[in-house]
Amino acid sequence: MTRSDPRRRRLWVTRVVDAPAGQAWELLTCVPAWPSWGPLISGARIDGGVVACGARGEVALPAGIRLPFVITALDAPHEWSWQVAGVATTDHRVDDLGGGTCRVGFGVPWPAAPYLGVCQVALARIAGLLTT
Repeated sequence: MTRSDPRRRRLWVTRVVDAPAGQAWELLTCVPAWPSWGPLISGARIDGGVVACGARGEVALPAGIRLPFVITALDAPHEWSWQVAGVATTDHRVDDLGGGTCRVGFGVPWPAAPYLGVCQVALARIAGLLTT
């Protein structure tokens, strides 16, 4: 599902996952796990080891590219956002739907709309990790 958020000028892609919201949130905020679901992430580290507003770190991309990031917003256990190399990039969200299911989603700025394809791959990987 894709939706737009005119307040933040974001496009969203979401997926309902048959797993508790807490498990999805844990996966999205476990920095060492990012390469397991992030198609463009080969490694990551965060200062202090925890996703927190203002936390800084570094994300490794294929071909050895390393970029700094900062967590710019956090509404635990629902949503967090970051800037990578100084550019506002992806919002990460988990909504508890009850009954042991949740909706996981990624929001991107309108100019980054093609990146939603990468987000779809990430959602499929997240669903696989949470339901195995």
